[in-house]
Amino acid sequence: MTAQPSGGAGRHDRRYRYGAWSGGPDPLAPPFDVRAAVDAVGEEVLAGGSLREALRDLLRRGQDGARGLDDLEARARRMRQQASRRGRLDGTVTRARALLDQALAAERDALDDRVAAARGEDDPGEPDLDAQFSRARLDALPRSTAAAVRELADYEWTSDDAKADYQKILDELRGEVLDQRFAGMRAALQGADPATNPEAAARMSAMLFDLNDLLAQHASGHDTTDAFSEFMEQHGDFFPEDPESTDELVDQLARQAAAAEQLMRSLSPSQREELAGLMSQALAGPMSTALADQLAALSESLRALRPELAWDRARQTTGSEPLGYGDATGALAELADLDDLVEQLGQEHPGATLDDVDVEAVERHLGRGSADDVRRLAELERELRRQGWVTTGPDGTTLSPKALRRLGSTALRHVFSDLENGRRGQHDLRSAGAAGEATGASRPWEFGDTQPIDVVRTVQNALRRRVSEGGEGAVSLEVADFEVVETERRSGAAVALLVDLSYSMVAEGRWGPMKQTALALAHLVATRFPQDALQIIGFGRYAATLTQAELAAVEPDYQQGTNLSHALALAGRHLRRHSASDPVVLVVTDGEP
Repeated sequence: MTAQPSGGAGRHDRRYRYGAWSGGPDPLAPPFDVRAAVDAVGEEVLAGGSLREALRDLLRRGQDGARGLDDLEARARRMRQQASRRGRLDGTVTRARALLDQALAAERDALDDRVAAARGEDDPGEPDLDAQFSRARLDALPRSTAAAVRELADYEWTSDDAKADYQKILDELRGEVLDQRFAGMRAALQGADPATNPEAAARMSAMLFDLNDLLAQHASGHDTTDAFSEFMEQHGDFFPEDPESTDELVDQLARQAAAAEQLMRSLSPSQREELAGLMSQALAGPMSTALADQLAALSESLRALRPELAWDRARQTTGSEPLGYGDATGALAELADLDDLVEQLGQEHPGATLDDVDVEAVERHLGRGSADDVRRLAELERELRRQGWVTTGPDGTTLSPKALRRLGSTALRHVFSDLENGRRGQHDLRSAGAAGEATGASRPWEFGDTQPIDVVRTVQNALRRRVSEGGEGAVSLEVADFEVVETERRSGAAVALLVDLSYSMVAEGRWGPMKQTALALAHLVATRFPQDALQIIGFGRYAATLTQAELAAVEPDYQQGTNLSHALALAGRHLRRHSASDPVVLVVTDGEP
């Protein structure tokens, strides 16, 4: 909550208005319940779900009220659709054609007036040959807009309005091109046109020279911290985004340059030729070829520094509104950002983590709330790693041994919670069972013995003691009378856990109970009897040994076959390797061949 004073001048007259916290992540938010997240994954796995999908779904659906990646990705896709319907990319060529037609119409009218005036109805004079020649020159202009603009570069205009419309074609395109590459150009040059103002052109040229030098140092691996500070001090007004490092400056400029390249790739061949010709004409003349060369060198440097951008990718937009050069490149830059964002939020590539998501791009396009959601999910993912619940390997993210122990414990609790109430064979007794086979002999009981009491010999000892002492009446037992059965001591048991992974387990809905039972048994043996040698064997069409992690992550392969014989052969091999231990074979199966 935030409180803001409203009204009242006196200390006791102040009123406060309370609302939802809007200053970033809630500082009073409870810490992440990472164990709850692990348990949520475990529940899905024990229900028969895929471990990979369970871990993925945890982040895709979100936790504790935070939006997950699915919701954020869907919003990014919707925004991309809106951006793709912003308008047509050929607006610059269309606008130039309209201005050219307007200029030619005005010029033809002015020339016709000159010709008509020279003829004169009452006093015809000499024909205006210059006007007739100019009229013929206009009629012979090529159909291409760019070619026509180039042909008219040295034309002597009769109509001032026509001349202004023609000049507007070049001025508008030149301004849009430069302003698209350097957002602060107009403010930095205070409205001066580099094409007509030598001082503006000199400032622009000096900035480009210093920028190319800075990028060359950066590309060669030099530390450009001081050089960047000096550059921004001299030319910072060209960059209102106020980048804080050379890398940020490169990111900003490369994104804009890539959008300009994409615009050219997205046009039809004829439109591309028209726009290239118009741009060449707009940047020629007073701008000098040196300035154009510096712009070309800048594009090459940016492309080398950020080759991962979609420089050559063509994108299509729809809509009835023709977009100018700046608006078209802006729309393409936004589409490129949103495409990258959709890919980052999709997390489909191997080894993907939420650290791959550009949080600044999320905030720029989806808002601060969405960026906070990504930060919370990324923090949850980091906490799962930091606390040792998940590990990342060549096969992607999986549960750690620590998490598998918790999963096995959960499975064990589920198994026993499903048993009917009543006698359960005293399963939880610590002293249940013998340590080995009985030898037929017995020995006096000692403190700490866990062998079973030899009742017959214990009673016989009591009777002999009573007779030797001359006692009568009931026989009483004393500590010295007790004897225990001697057994063959063994270090533990050799346990082979055979798990049916055949198609029938999936088809009949037994996959979840199978995995739950198998994990519970594996956990029971591993934790209660750590001295036992446990081997897990999965069998379907063929049998193979599995680790506990592989058992948790195993997924159906939908192949028919229940090769119990192969599984028993592997189990026999395991038991023979531990011949001094008690042999135990446990089979989890539905019994269908």
